[in-house]
Amino acid sequence: MTYPDNILRWKKKLVLTAAAPYRSAGRFAWHFARGKLGGDPVFLELLRQGLIAKNSQILDLGCGQGLLVAWLRAAETLYSSGDWPENWPPAPAQPTIRGIELMPRDVQRGKAALGHRATIEQGDIRTAEFGQADMVVILDVLHYMDYGAQEAVLRRVRKALANHGTLLMRIGDAASGWRFRLSNCVDAVVAAARGHGRVRLYGRSITQWRSALEQLGFAVEQIPMGYGTPFANILLVGRV
Repeated sequence: MTYPDNILRWKKKLVLTAAAPYRSAGRFAWHFARGKLGGDPVFLELLRQGLIAKNSQILDLGCGQGLLVAWLRAAETLYSSGDWPENWPPAPAQPTIRGIELMPRDVQRGKAALGHRATIEQGDIRTAEFGQADMVVILDVLHYMDYGAQEAVLRRVRKALANHGTLLMRIGDAASGWRFRLSNCVDAVVAAARGHGRVRLYGRSITQWRSALEQLGFAVEQIPMGYGTPFANILLVGRV
């Protein structure tokens, strides 16, 4: 996926707007927000493909320092001002986002940056209460858990979505060879840097991930999500 120059220029403005609140949380938080939002294709694609409906109640599992909140708030600001790409779906209006994050330092940075604009809770998604939601977002999280824990979390996600709603879940395809191995190496380094120490990763092939979701009653669409990176990332869109 290659974006035209006008979209790339607009994206820079959106990234700076979304990252700005993190200045109050320290240099690391601000630089991380700029780098992640600018370099990870999933954030722009959520907007371009209109994957988030207006007024959604969103549960963000493994939310980090709350980048999804900052991103959607910034998108709403630019859209309201008329600064929006032609022929793109409208920015998702007034989403309510609740994030759950394991690492206390990320929670602290998110709260320092976003304040009342976000609900970010410290907790382990293997045991935390999910409540009800219209949409659940899990980006690059489940492979840090063993297979039994993955399945238990997904069962609880399905319950949280009741008889409606959507799951957005980005995963790596374990059947993709060196690209998957490279992403695993990067993830292991990032996990160590964030204080998790040495971790074992539990990947699955795209076929296995799809099967796990379909058995829970999801209709699954898969969207390549490694644009501009060497990684074997795929966004699974599961609709109840």
